[in-house]
Amino acid sequence: MPHVVILYTGNLETLTDMSVLCRNLADTMLTIRSEDGKPVFPTGGTRVFAYPAQHYAVSDGGSAGLAAGGDGDYGFIYINLRMGSGRSDAVKKAAGDALLSCAQSHLESLFSTPGKHLGLTVQIDEAPGQVYDGKHSTLHPLFTRN
Repeated sequence: MPHVVILYTGNLETLTDMSVLCRNLADTMLTIRSEDGKPVFPTGGTRVFAYPAQHYAVSDGGSAGLAAGGDGDYGFIYINLRMGSGRSDAVKKAAGDALLSCAQSHLESLFSTPGKHLGLTVQIDEAPGQVYDGKHSTLHPLFTRN
């Protein structure tokens, strides 16, 4: 952990490069520091995955939005960060703000296109009292060498 999972409406598949968004979000996560200046998220444990929803319904399907200038083909992106417990509220908020800012920047061209309407949500979930958290990785040693 930490993991970021992006769920998005399939109509966005051709409108933005989700691989670039994934890389940008991962890079953003690696810049976040705790109050003592240490990285909040371990390099070897930082992961971002994106999944399109081929079947979806957003808002009213366009009936009211068409009258207001929308194209009726609304998009939505849900970004969920799941992290282990133990971080301060300030660090969690900083992480959320940084991810939201990163996603907004990546999606700016869509947000500013007349007639296109897009929703974006960033949510952070914390894993308190995990029942089981088994791990095996050859990634972490790559980033802990001296």
